[in-house]
Amino acid sequence: MANSGGADRRGQEEESFLYFAYGSNLLKERIHLRNPSAEFYCVARLQDFKLDFGNSQGKISETWHGGIATIFESPGDEVWGVVWKMHKSNLSSLDKQEGVKSGFYVPIEVNVSTQEGKEITCRSYQMTNYESVPPSPQYKKLEGEKSHCFSKSGKPLLQAQEKNSG
Repeated sequence: MANSGGADRRGQEEESFLYFAYGSNLLKERIHLRNPSAEFYCVARLQDFKLDFGNSQGKISETWHGGIATIFESPGDEVWGVVWKMHKSNLSSLDKQEGVKSGFYVPIEVNVSTQEGKEITCRSYQMTNYESVPPSPQYKKLEGEKSHCFSKSGKPLLQAQEKNSG
């Protein structure tokens, strides 16, 4: 009897997770540094959250030399980002990249809406105990690169999928 492939797909789904990125991990080149399984899934909107930049625990990042991205709950606001589909084998490297073990970020579960209006549950990260500060120079550079994905109002553009899927 031929296998319909349904069991294989379920197995793949169980071996993967969705990650909502809103900062430097918007870029394929950045996410792939430590997480080679990341595949562009979609552009999505996180409702009732706001993007901010800060220093976790009052410590200035030696890598970023300024504020790094985080999100916080803020009724009526929204954050646009990219959803990556990743193999569970990359979960520990993603946590390490986000500084979970050192307490800089904590993983959170968020519900985001795709451009088509579908709601999906994703892993994301939120900075702990931080002070708001201006974004680092690297984020200002990233903003220029990210402009291919998002308009000045933060709304995604059609090029977002092209930018991250190639």
